[in-house]
Amino acid sequence: MDTKPAGDRRVRRTRAALRRALVELTLEKGFQAITVEDITERADIGRATFYAHCRDKEDLLVGIVRDLAEDRERLLPAVRQAHAQGFTGLPVKYIFEHAEQERPVYQVILRGEGDGRALREFTELIRKRAEAAFRDRAAQLGATPRIPLDLVARAWTGELVGLLSWWVEGGTGYSAAEITAHLRDLSVYGRVWATGLAPSDAPGALDLMP
Repeated sequence: MDTKPAGDRRVRRTRAALRRALVELTLEKGFQAITVEDITERADIGRATFYAHCRDKEDLLVGIVRDLAEDRERLLPAVRQAHAQGFTGLPVKYIFEHAEQERPVYQVILRGEGDGRALREFTELIRKRAEAAFRDRAAQLGATPRIPLDLVARAWTGELVGLLSWWVEGGTGYSAAEITAHLRDLSVYGRVWATGLAPSDAPGALDLMP
């Protein structure tokens, strides 16, 4: 039973309608081509109501990113429990499963709509969470990082966002569980192992890059 006041429920419904309209229209016409009038007409909401909730369509798009982050945060207790049991890849699997459930929203964000502002916000939220997780894990285990953790977090985030962008467009042939397993092995064993090279080949591995 929903015990929240009717006003709160109306606000949630209004924001959901606006965001749904923005995502649908962006996928149909592209973010730059749509107007506030397009959004309010699709959502069946007045302009005054729109501006009561957000400044402009860019603000609405960034709000969608923050909503996604809040959704993921709700799973953190289970994620922390899984981390206590070792490196399971569960947080990454949840991101892919969440993207599967909210594919149109992720497509809009990961395509860089809105001059890339929403994508930058999305990437930075993940980077901050990743860096905090790496620091917490190192502290728990008494480990001394060999590479600065801010650099590790940025590299990890770039890799994840790149794969996620490719994956949400469909046709990759990988399930969320499969791609998570590959990413887990890549994180644990490294790129030299992943490419089939011998450990003795590691010093020259970067020479293989184009």
